Amino acid sequence: MKPIISKDFFENKTTIEIARDILGMRLVHQTDKGKISGYIVETEAYLGATDMAAHSFRNLKTKRTGIMFQPAGAIYMYQMHRQVLLNFITMKAGIPEAVLIRAIEPEASCEKQMEQNRNGKTGIELTNGPGKTTQALGLSMEDYGKTLFDSNIWLEEAKIPHLIEATNRIGVPNKGVATHYPLRFTVKGSPYISAQRKGLISSNNWQ
Repeated sequence: MKPIISKDFFENKTTIEIARDILGMRLVHQTDKGKISGYIVETEAYLGATDMAAHSFRNLKTKRTGIMFQPAGAIYMYQMHRQVLLNFITMKAGIPEAVLIRAIEPEASCEKQMEQNRNGKTGIELTNGPGKTTQALGLSMEDYGKTLFDSNIWLEEAKIPHLIEATNRIGVPNKGVATHYPLRFTVKGSPYISAQRKGLISSNNWQ
């Protein structure tokens, strides 16, 4: 097993740095059927009170967003268009910033279970989007409020991206200047990136 990421990882880092630095990490979900895991290839940073695209813009605190005010490592799940999305809180308590996990590269040993979780989907369709990723990993709204440090969900050090690319976030129209923030980070060339064009796929993704 690779070294597990502890609370120390989040200290003295910005949310943007965390969104970039977790690319290549192994995301693990321990289930009754065994471990399901994959390597993070796409993230988005959300900057809380000053970010019009964040659920916690202007420090909005509701039943749904309450977990965002917890310390780094808390797990924020939310539902959108019948899909459940996975986020990690990144800052100290009271600063509601987070990173959305948009896509992972499945670990080969887990693909069969992921295919079952995804109702028969295969290949890049397993995890090339945030809702697909959570479904493949077997995550649900029941995981809201857990943390990466004392639950059946955790991160491990794993791969190092060959190149990281920053682009605009996906699906945040009409959010003023926040629409254009380059806060989406990807392992350049990964076939599992959301809406990845075939011509941009590379086989040289990891160091």
